[in-house]
This record gives sequence, structure tokens and C-alpha cells, in this order.
Amino acid sequence: MRILFSGEVSVHYGQMYVASGEDGPELGGSFAGQTNGLCGGAVPGELFLVTGLHTGSVDLTVEAGGQEPSVDDSWQEIVEVSFLPQSTETVLMEWAGEHQWPLDLEQVSYRVRYSATGMDEADELGARTEEEPRQERYLLQFWPAPPTADTVIKQTSRTAAYWHGVARRLPPPPSAEEQAETALRKRLEQEKEEERLEAASWGGRLPSERLRQIGGNVSGMVELDPELVHAIAATTPQTQRAIAVWAARRALSLAGLCALDWVAPALEAAEGGQTLPAPFDDVDRVWDMLFTDQRVPETTVVSLRGNIPDMSQQAMAMPALFGAVEPDSLQAAFDALYAAAATYGPDHPALFAEVRRAFPTVDSTPPQ
Repeated sequence: MRILFSGEVSVHYGQMYVASGEDGPELGGSFAGQTNGLCGGAVPGELFLVTGLHTGSVDLTVEAGGQEPSVDDSWQEIVEVSFLPQSTETVLMEWAGEHQWPLDLEQVSYRVRYSATGMDEADELGARTEEEPRQERYLLQFWPAPPTADTVIKQTSRTAAYWHGVARRLPPPPSAEEQAETALRKRLEQEKEEERLEAASWGGRLPSERLRQIGGNVSGMVELDPELVHAIAATTPQTQRAIAVWAARRALSLAGLCALDWVAPALEAAEGGQTLPAPFDDVDRVWDMLFTDQRVPETTVVSLRGNIPDMSQQAMAMPALFGAVEPDSLQAAFDALYAAAATYGPDHPALFAEVRRAFPTVDSTPPQ
């Protein structure tokens, strides 16, 4: 057999492991349904190796071969289990994963023989320093073989007898039906939790599929008034478009922009379902005119989050006009209404109350 590892392994709580899955071995699950308590192989892809020494280092050799080796009766304890790696990477692992060593094992079914000598002496010692002589040795051997039940080939120490007894008193592992039922229950619980979290992010209600697909300022609207968001999403595209242009007019009016000769035609075009005329075919030009036209009022508003006291009210209002002509009517409603809310600042609840009155198909009950 070829040697995969030979050297000292530090153990804590009398444990070391072989792992190939995502999680490290666990005592109860690894030995459930077994007759031996030294090498736990009940969990696929994991081996839980028990030592006599509680804390310190032990000598371990790991071997692999193409066929079953003969039993070496010089070992005091010999047990066997089956092992199937769950990934292409299998490692020998110290307690808590402090150190790991790769084991060159293929992803096939193996029989594993775990042999030990000196477990009682090491158990009596409890902990060993580097200066003290080692009391025990271990050998772990792998060879290809179909899965079969674990077995105790040889037992001589009281330490091994104790751990065999512990394993035999453990409840049997769950049946395939029980495992499937547990997996289904966990999946349903996970789905329920995901729904709960999603509903919480939408104001306590699950969104429609239509809402899930909307981007832009819908998240900002949800923060301000989630019930209004759900209500607008439930209306017709015609109502959504009407809300969008209504919100744009409210925002531009509050900001004192409606009467400007280059803004009024664009607002009329939006209300008529037409493309915005120049200069609104060039976004950069619009912003340049907004900040250079001497006729534009200069008023400020507190930001929606309350952290900026002097936002330009005109700059807050202008995106409402662009939002009102978004191709998607629902997106248009949210983008225009959010820009209008930013224009109103702390007074945005009055705007939302007004939209509920102006459009009877929108739920008239404000959120609690």
C-alpha cells in the first residue's frame, strides 16, 4: 500500500478527522447505528477518529491500496467502516481544522480499517507534552470496496470498549424516508423564511411578479409608502401613466418651473403622451439650462432622509418630468412620484395623500 500521510497529528478531546464534505464530522451523527465507536463513518464523506489521548499529538499513518490488506494482529484495536468521498478533495484534519493534510483519494467507495495500539495508556495520561513519550499509534488504511456495515475486528482495551458502548447506545440514523421528510421540511422552512424576508422588504406584503421586475426608484418609494406602491401596481397602465404626469406637474409646479418657456412645452408633451421636445432630448443641456437660466427660482428642501438640509428643490423636481415619459407605465409612476416626493421633502406625506384622493382606484387608506 502507498503511504498518504505519516507523522504526528495534534488531537483535542481525543479527536481527529477525515473530511471531504462542507461540514466537519460530528460525534453523534458519525457513529449513529454503528457497532464500533472508534471510527465513525455514518455520515457520507466523513470519518470521525477517536484517540485514547485527550490532548497532545499521536503517531498516525494513512495508507491506500488497490485491494484489502491482510489483518495485522499486532494491533490491539481494529475496526472497519465504509467511506465515500463527497468531493474530489479529501483531507486529514485536526480538531477544529487547525491543520489539514490532503489525502490522495479518488472519489470512489472505500473500505477503511482503523487500527490502534496503546489507547488505555494514553487515556490514563490524558494530556501529553512534546517531551513525554508517545503512548499510542494509529493506522488508517483505504481500499476500494462496496459499502457494507461497520465492524469490530479486534478489541482489547477498556478505552475501546467504552467507545464501542457509546456508539451502540446511540439512536439509529434516520431512514431514507425520514431523511427525505427532514429535507423537505427544511426546504419549506427556508422558503417560508425567504418569503418573510421579502415581504418585510416590501412593507409586510409579498410583491407581485410585476413589482419584482421593476427597478428605478421603486425601492425608494417602498421606504416612503409601501402600501401606495402595492396600490399603484394594482391599477391599470392608463392610471399609472396618469399618476406619472400628475406627479411631474406637481413637482414642477412646487419648484416654480411650470411657467418657463422651455419647460411648459415638455410638460404638455408628457401629458399628451408625446416625446419630450428640445431641450429635453439632451439631458446635459437641460441641467445646464436649469442652473444657468436666471428665471429659475432658487429654493431648497430638506432631503427625504433628513440628512441634507438644503437640497435644490428645482434639481429634485426635474427628474419627475423625465420619469413621467418612461416607456414602462409603472416605472414612470414610481420614478415621477419619487422625484415629486423629493421635491416636497418632509411634506411628501401630503403629496401621497393627494394622489390617493386624485385617483380613486388607488387605495385611499394610508399605511399605519
